[in-house]
Amino acid sequence: MTGPMPDLSPSAAASADPAAGPAREFGAGPPSAFGPTPPWKRALQITGWVVAAFLALLMIAIAWLAVTAPLSQSLKPIAPPSISLMSADRHLIARRGAIIDKPVTIAELPAHVPQAFMAIEDRRFYSHWGVDPRGIARAVWHNIWSDGASQGGSTITQQLAKGVFLSADRTFGRKAREALIAFWLEAWLTKDQILERYLSNVYFGDNVYGLRAASLHYFNRQPERLTIPQAAMLAGLLKAPSRLAPTTNLKGARARAALVTQAMVDAGYISKAERDALPPARLNVHDAPDPTTGTYFADWVLPEARDRAGAVYGAQEVTTTLDWRIQRLAEAAIRRAPLGKAQAALVAMKPDGSVVAMVGGKKYADSAFNRAVQAKRQPGSTFKLFVYLAAFRAGMTPEDMVDDTPITTGTYRPANHGAKYRGRITLRQAFAASSNVAAVRLTQKVGVDAVIKVARDLGVKAPLTEDLSLALGTSEIPLVELAQAYAAVAAGAYPVVAHGLPPEEQGWFDRLMKRQRHFSDDELDMIRDLLSSAANRGTGSAAALRTSTFGKTGTTQDSRDAIFVGYAGGLVTAVWIGNDDNSPLPGGAAGGGVPARIWRSFMAGAIDEPVEDTPEETQDSDLVNAIANVTVETGLGNVGVGVDESGMTVNIGPAQIRLPADQAPAAPAPAGTPPPRVVPTQTGDEDGQ
Repeated sequence: MTGPMPDLSPSAAASADPAAGPAREFGAGPPSAFGPTPPWKRALQITGWVVAAFLALLMIAIAWLAVTAPLSQSLKPIAPPSISLMSADRHLIARRGAIIDKPVTIAELPAHVPQAFMAIEDRRFYSHWGVDPRGIARAVWHNIWSDGASQGGSTITQQLAKGVFLSADRTFGRKAREALIAFWLEAWLTKDQILERYLSNVYFGDNVYGLRAASLHYFNRQPERLTIPQAAMLAGLLKAPSRLAPTTNLKGARARAALVTQAMVDAGYISKAERDALPPARLNVHDAPDPTTGTYFADWVLPEARDRAGAVYGAQEVTTTLDWRIQRLAEAAIRRAPLGKAQAALVAMKPDGSVVAMVGGKKYADSAFNRAVQAKRQPGSTFKLFVYLAAFRAGMTPEDMVDDTPITTGTYRPANHGAKYRGRITLRQAFAASSNVAAVRLTQKVGVDAVIKVARDLGVKAPLTEDLSLALGTSEIPLVELAQAYAAVAAGAYPVVAHGLPPEEQGWFDRLMKRQRHFSDDELDMIRDLLSSAANRGTGSAAALRTSTFGKTGTTQDSRDAIFVGYAGGLVTAVWIGNDDNSPLPGGAAGGGVPARIWRSFMAGAIDEPVEDTPEETQDSDLVNAIANVTVETGLGNVGVGVDESGMTVNIGPAQIRLPADQAPAAPAPAGTPPPRVVPTQTGDEDGQ
């Protein structure tokens, strides 16, 4: 019986012989003379490649660091820190040296002193290698799930490394260099040496650097004798030294110190019972003399400059927004003004809030109190900006009518300056003449809350009274906040924040949350119309320039404050005069008098517009607009007559006739001659007609 023929293919033959090894495909060629690579060898090769790549990257990083941030600098002795404030055009404004003292030695300090700093700043300081991954992860997790309170992950070594290069920018490159320098410091210095350098040079507010200087400044004792509450307060200052300095914010400093003592409990440095028995730290401030001189602007901007610089090492230059030429013009305008014993303040900024000039008083050497920023005074009628903006938001226009007549109902019955009333007038006329009763009636109509809302939108943070007197500027507001509000009108967007340092680069989230809002076109045109009318034909006419001028006067009760705030030529300026004791100014001074002339003198030079000296006032500034308004039966409507030093203005509805004082009287017209043609003009136009 014949069986099936056997398969003689090579694959079949190979599979039939177990000793021949695994089956190979037909045509695959002869088998390799080398066996397969064992898995452990393959893993070893990959590990070698990873190590080689890491070493190569490390060498590249060290070479890059050696070029961009020499490591030798990180081990040099620390130089006394100082800040030089520079104007935008590179003039030295002021130089501030630091209050410093001898370095501290960890071995000589009580154990609770370094423990307080480590508990709140770097609890794993003695166990990490300069960078703490666990601390970074904890900070990231906290920042994701917190309600806005951010937490940092930098170690004490990293903070010391950052100070070496005087850079507070938040770029990846800076953070990478910081980490590498931190590793370098950990390799070359002991932990105690790193902590000593850090404590001996970190900033504690009040221009004080280093633990010894801070201990002497705030408590008048050597750091070797610091108590736990005192050490906790000093450790707490590092988060925001200028804002938390106990000399100006004792409540905030004590609250932060309580967080530090709780952190010491959490770290096991002290017990809860010990913490509960601790009394709050008491100050015994010991001021060291500062040999440097200063200016009002420098004093205002210095805390932010120090916080932004974040310096631990060396001297720095910080460029500000101040314009050297404009600042000198501001000082000269105040110096020339007939102030008598009164004080004066001026702040000038661009529409974006960049402060280019600031004068806080007649003479810094006599008084360093900054009246442009620190003083809170009643703004008077300059506050009416918010009243009329609220009216426009409610749908009113400059052509709408309001009663300028005495208020005879209710418990609040304000009066106009000089008891002058004009009958039924337009909002434009009421604003230009600074009618008090008209402003109160508008506030009654739109509501006090609506006026407050406008003020808050435009950046006023001061407390505001919630009654009708608010319309007349009875709430006390810093001059710089008034300037911010008028800058918003100049910019067409709000809020505007006054700043003395160029703005830092913001992330997309900050830009989204802090974005400005814009006025509607109609709203902006109407309020600018009113400001033009007030500055060119109203109570502020003494400030009018050839350039389109916008502004408003303010005079408080009994002439205790006189103010002019306005803008022209891309510059916003607020001027105030008054007495520090809040006594009345002599002669019934008003915002349309000396402040308006100071404003005009300063602004003319600042925007390069030649201007002649303004003559002294010869009449009440309240007479400069519609001093008589009557209704004519012929149907012409409101007739406004305005008298000033240069002539007379007659407004008939939207039409206007100007009669200059130096114009010779015209000869009587022959019988039958038609009357002169009246050319319609807007009473609040930007040309100041």
